[in-house]
Amino acid sequence: MDTNQVALQKPQHLISLASASLLVDVEVKVWTATRQNRTVSDEVTTSKKASRDSGRFIENLLANDPDHRRILNYRQTVYNWLQRVAYDFAGSQRCLPQIRLPKFMSEYKLHEAEFHKLVDTFEQKYPSMISNMAFVQGDMFDRNNYPDVSQLHNKFSMKLFTADVPMHDWRCQISADLAEDLHNNYARQTDDIVNNILLKQSEQVVNVLTSLSHSCGVDEVMGKDGAMVQKKRKIYESTFEKAINLCETFREFNLTNNKELEDCRAALENVIKGVSCEMLKNNEVIRENVKEDIDDILAKFRPAKAVMDEAMAEE
Repeated sequence: MDTNQVALQKPQHLISLASASLLVDVEVKVWTATRQNRTVSDEVTTSKKASRDSGRFIENLLANDPDHRRILNYRQTVYNWLQRVAYDFAGSQRCLPQIRLPKFMSEYKLHEAEFHKLVDTFEQKYPSMISNMAFVQGDMFDRNNYPDVSQLHNKFSMKLFTADVPMHDWRCQISADLAEDLHNNYARQTDDIVNNILLKQSEQVVNVLTSLSHSCGVDEVMGKDGAMVQKKRKIYESTFEKAINLCETFREFNLTNNKELEDCRAALENVIKGVSCEMLKNNEVIRENVKEDIDDILAKFRPAKAVMDEAMAEE
């Protein structure tokens, strides 16, 4: 081998990322039904004695039609879902723990079906929308701004893209004078990704523990006789399910084998083992015990999280 060629070593965290996760990206394309109306823009800027480039008028071709608005809103729903279930990686790509893949695919199919259902409803009503816009848009209406139904379908799509965490680049041989700079830069990027995932996991743990603790508590309210009484707060199945899912995911997905995160996860799993949401709703003793144990976990983990945050901020 040429002595001027060297092989870069893979950052250790990249190896654990590749074995424990995959990259996902969901692309949702929609027709926004907006366009710039240069004629109206010129009329406004001229009447205001302003420069032609000082303003522009954006025409809403469907005037916020509710069926079209539902599609736009659902695109945001899908985006928010992807932000919750996967972690930052690079650009639009998200890092999904392998253990979450079956649930992720199931939820994706439900989102995909709902998206296409909304699009189908919109397409069925589209011809009548155009007729209505002839009255709503007034003199601004131009039929040429509206695609035919045959063209409309291609303007809406929802696609899932998956990929392995990239490892192959590190098998290449590169010149020695570039190796150190490239390795340090890539290793730093990888550490940033892993640290951000760990920070997000810590926030998720605190949020779940805090929600569960709050739900198991009581409120002081005034009774019918005017005396203050304690009223149990509602415990939602979704809150309890989040705690269970978190324990299952983080058992397999702890990229740095962080002791504080694992201790917290294990403690939470031990507290809710053998406990159901119904038991928390109906058994005051179990409810109080669970709250006490969770508050104890929070008291121990919050200081540890603060130390972790500070250490990562200094890196």
